[in-house]
Amino acid sequence: MIFRTVLGDVPSLGRTYAHEHIIINPSYVVQLFPDLLLPSVENGVAELEDLKKAGGGAVIETMPCDAGRDVLKLAEISRRSGVHLVAPTGLHLPRFYPQGHWRFRMSAGQLADLFTDEIALGIDANDGGGPEVRRTSHRAGVVKVGSAARGLDAAERAAFEAAAAAHRRTGCPIITHVEPGLGFDQIELLTARGVPAGKITLSHTDRTLDPDYHRALLKTGANVEYDRTFRSPLGEANPTLRLYAEMVKEFPGQVMLGTDGARPSYWRSYGGAPGLDYLLREFSALALARGVSAELLDRTFIDTPARAFSFAE
Repeated sequence: MIFRTVLGDVPSLGRTYAHEHIIINPSYVVQLFPDLLLPSVENGVAELEDLKKAGGGAVIETMPCDAGRDVLKLAEISRRSGVHLVAPTGLHLPRFYPQGHWRFRMSAGQLADLFTDEIALGIDANDGGGPEVRRTSHRAGVVKVGSAARGLDAAERAAFEAAAAAHRRTGCPIITHVEPGLGFDQIELLTARGVPAGKITLSHTDRTLDPDYHRALLKTGANVEYDRTFRSPLGEANPTLRLYAEMVKEFPGQVMLGTDGARPSYWRSYGGAPGLDYLLREFSALALARGVSAELLDRTFIDTPARAFSFAE
């Protein structure tokens, strides 16, 4: 297996959080949502050092092109903390880009070239799509795309078609942002364009708590990632905990966890709580109390991310 981290290709990741935001620089996203600002390298290092002490080995970073991404900061954080960071190429939801942004002027083919170059050559320090490219040596190891419209609108469809093309060229895995109940449209589009379901990870799927919806998603062969833990009261009644404990027993090789911890109020290093190590500490203890075995936790944090985020041959 090969995993592409910001510091180079590695043969394994260890215990992996499948959807995080370690750096969010000032950007249009932060203009829209000022509480999403996460600019500090020092705080990123501190948080990931705590994660490593709890047994964590890797984080899948999910802020894509021109949405506050900073690959140079991510590389420094990874180097200093000793935690692998997989950086994304791709695009976020259209609403996170201003009217007239370059993403709306580029064809699916042009976007595919951009994503492929960031995977194969290196991420643009100017954040992709600008008039000048400052190619770094830090390559993308996942393609992030998102949709909010049923059936996908034109901008979303172009991004997903580009993600599929980049996967076909490079084998790079894909992670998506999913609005409640809309995962099937994404799976259908990507698999129809040659992406194996096992290389697709649908994020935030626990925004819908109906177990039957999850069973139907998982029967397609795609992976799901649950990350709404911090959005509800913590403890044994947490809805994500309950859903996870049920689904991981039925689909042990397709369920992953993250925090989507995109706010300083969640990080101890910014004065918040409970900290990014929560899943490997308190959450895991609560899952064990609900009958999730240590083996299933290892599959959640180690085996399933290894299969989902390795490059396809």
